[in-house]
Amino acid sequence: MRENRAFNNEPSIEGLFIGRNAVTELLKSGRTVDRIYIRKDADGILSNICKKAAEQKIPVVETDTRRLDKMAEGGVHQGVIAVAAETDYLTVEELFQSVTEKGEKPFFLICDSINDPHNLGALIRSANCAGVNGVIIPKRRAVGVNGTVAKSSAGAVFAMPIARVPNLANAVKYLKENGVWIWAVEAGGQPYYCQDFKGSVALILGSEGEGVSALLKKESDFIAGIPMYGTVNSLNVSNAGAIVMFEAAKQRNNQ
Repeated sequence: MRENRAFNNEPSIEGLFIGRNAVTELLKSGRTVDRIYIRKDADGILSNICKKAAEQKIPVVETDTRRLDKMAEGGVHQGVIAVAAETDYLTVEELFQSVTEKGEKPFFLICDSINDPHNLGALIRSANCAGVNGVIIPKRRAVGVNGTVAKSSAGAVFAMPIARVPNLANAVKYLKENGVWIWAVEAGGQPYYCQDFKGSVALILGSEGEGVSALLKKESDFIAGIPMYGTVNSLNVSNAGAIVMFEAAKQRNNQ
């Protein structure tokens, strides 16, 4: 995860939502936005963003492309950047209780050290579509929710409850103690379509390079694998996650 760095008293990239789609979805979410930086010659979509910001009484700062380039640190800003808290993170206890209080069977996704924001965003998007109740991510050695994640998730981050925890192993132990069965999605496991995902379930997806950590595999009740039939022996983590999540969704919805 990129470390927070200040430049000219501007906030770090971790708190920035960069680009038209990310900012538009942020405004739709109703979340608190500190301010919006927008190119001086705003027109079209940028003008609509200015209008929505004014309706929500969000300060809009007109600036030039050079300053936006510096704030975005290489990101494609398309003339607009919003400053907001990453998200309203929950604890794992709050996440679990929010589901059980509704009388629902928990269906969680645990992301173990996902460092690519595009992958995290894609996983959250798939999780939302598959009916996952919440996503659990670690505080360290992983990307948090930022503008790139928001954009890659097509706005799903604003609808998905997310817990950010200091220790994933402890979070897994808490879930197990409360009746949630844990699956690590990892090469070599029993085929995912042979698993029973109808009950209280949490799926663990590992990092792009290392997979699920040895500690979390040890804590898991089952290992679910995706059989490979070609010459390449692995899938991108977001693709693998989507496949297994939708198998679980199919079972849970009796399809």
